[in-house]
Amino acid sequence: MRVTPLELQGLLLVELDLHGDTRGFFVERFHHARFAEHGLPTEYVQENHSRSGPGVLRGLHMQYDPAQGKLVGAVCGSIWDVAVDLRPDSPTFGRHAAYELSDSNARLLWIPPGYGHGFCVLGDRPADVFYKTTAPYNAAGEVGVRWDDSELGIPWPVREPLVSERDRKLPTLAEFRRTGH
Repeated sequence: MRVTPLELQGLLLVELDLHGDTRGFFVERFHHARFAEHGLPTEYVQENHSRSGPGVLRGLHMQYDPAQGKLVGAVCGSIWDVAVDLRPDSPTFGRHAAYELSDSNARLLWIPPGYGHGFCVLGDRPADVFYKTTAPYNAAGEVGVRWDDSELGIPWPVREPLVSERDRKLPTLAEFRRTGH
């Protein structure tokens, strides 16, 4: 397992060891001691699994009450995974990082509390996204920003994504900045 700190504070790219042959592959997605050795959280309170079809875009969401960190990976298919720094006092507020996560590259993205998160499905098959969280979901404590806000400048690799009505109504980064969430 390799863990690489990314350009935004606290964001980590985790590259797992994928062991494969003609029969398929095996990957160890979580190992308490190895995660602790690399400074990754080892205590998670919730695991989520979502399936999205080709062209679907979800996000950008952030849980602030309680603050929630996420360990995200694609267990089937491929996604373009995006984290946006939404910590108001951060020198990198509003900046993003994006990485392809797939069943064949065995990558995970650690997204610490204070970051917005979203992804879009790549290719022509559905993607299953599995993620662990450090705090339970609370609908009343969730906020977000619009995925297509020009101030963010995220180069989404899908032309006409399928986006929920809820995500279309999220505030811009400027609106988020004014309200604090």
